[in-house]
Amino acid sequence: MEPGGGAALPRRDPRRHPRADPGSGPPLPRRVVREARAHAEEEGFVRRARLRAVPVAALALLLGASPGPIAAESRKSELPNGLTVLVNENPAAPLVAVSLFIRVGTRWETADDAGITTLLQQVLAKGTTSRSALEIALAAERIGGGIGASSDADFSEIRGTALGRHWRTLLELIADIALHPSLPADELDGERRQLLRAIRNRQDQPYPVAFDAVLARLYGGHPYGAPPLGRAAALERLDGSALRAHYERYYRAGRMILSVSGDVSNAEVVTEAARLFSESPPGAGGPDAAVPAVAGAPGRVGVAHPSAQAQVLMAFLAPSVAHPDYAAMKLLVTALGGGMGGRLFTELRDKQGLAYSTGAAYPSRVGPSYLLTQMGTAPANAARAEEAMRQEIERIRDTGLSERELRRARTYLLGQFALDRRTNARLAWYAAFFESAGVGHDFARRYERDVEAVTVSDVRRVASIYLVAPTVVSLGPSTP
Repeated sequence: MEPGGGAALPRRDPRRHPRADPGSGPPLPRRVVREARAHAEEEGFVRRARLRAVPVAALALLLGASPGPIAAESRKSELPNGLTVLVNENPAAPLVAVSLFIRVGTRWETADDAGITTLLQQVLAKGTTSRSALEIALAAERIGGGIGASSDADFSEIRGTALGRHWRTLLELIADIALHPSLPADELDGERRQLLRAIRNRQDQPYPVAFDAVLARLYGGHPYGAPPLGRAAALERLDGSALRAHYERYYRAGRMILSVSGDVSNAEVVTEAARLFSESPPGAGGPDAAVPAVAGAPGRVGVAHPSAQAQVLMAFLAPSVAHPDYAAMKLLVTALGGGMGGRLFTELRDKQGLAYSTGAAYPSRVGPSYLLTQMGTAPANAARAEEAMRQEIERIRDTGLSERELRRARTYLLGQFALDRRTNARLAWYAAFFESAGVGHDFARRYERDVEAVTVSDVRRVASIYLVAPTVVSLGPSTP
């Protein structure tokens, strides 16, 4: 999801925001998929599918491959009930992707209900008033695609892909999940158990423990600093009525953005969306509750963890996606941690041999974001590695970049951004994300122009503003 987010850290950001592909991972439990396939076998569906194995396999490759030249930007329509519809007519491949964004995420949660959005999204696709989870899985398989749901800090999403000729069926499936969820009690209990298990398992993983600690200290009481999966005590209290109330509060037409990309007609999609979503409650449901201000405490924290490898993380508050400094900050983080040519990799890993892994990240956020640098190192080298990382950050802040470094960073950043928008799924996702973030669905082109216009002076200026007062977490088998 990420417009050129810097080098990949050793584990995906737990909020699943930077560069997370909309189609990654199984959208439904493996048990349901197995049952769907067995049921389809009985009906003869799988036997017929085997006869089409070669073309279907080719189309499956196309689902994850480039659809050809990037199509024109999406066209925007707003329905009378407030639903925003974005359509990118892209006939380069006979495929379609749909991304339904809802303006609700962990940013809207408190300590009392932390995790409710994640739990709701996990349960949504497990049944509607007219379809069971098995029937949803079967319907998605029959149109050559899949459906899934997830949540993030600033948004929630229901997404799907299919062969282009089945776009109406795909749109109807997504509308059914969004508007008529049954929120079955057994699925709620099962998903709650899985989330609680995942929260416990995070405590055994060094990088997530360090990541959670650095964001909690960086953001203080702001929701961005809360545990990304929620709080166990809150999840244990949540029941079906709480989920239903959360759903009814936020799943309204005025908070939804429907983004479609593929071999479709704008006029036909808008007409069908108006029909399918006509019963969605209009408007946004009133003003949002005030979000606590960021009240972090810069400084250093040592975290003891029984791990064989030490983790050193440094974080700084950074501008939102709508801020004028966004493009310059993207180039700054790319110069620090963008691939094997970034300063952290070159200086700390290649030259000094201190890092097993290193990188930098700057996720796109609606509110105040963060710039994070990371290093995995031997516990014996943790103190030296921390000081070396600090020196590299101070060097780029005090002396800036050379013209050559800026050119390399720009080429890498724009290249990664272009590669990440070569599928209909990503095109639909980006349009919806940018629209929900308030910068407009057509932000991609403006962002590229902004990156092209950044100078070495711009990078040095933003470095001097934001690379001060770091929040540092050092994790290892002893507290250094």
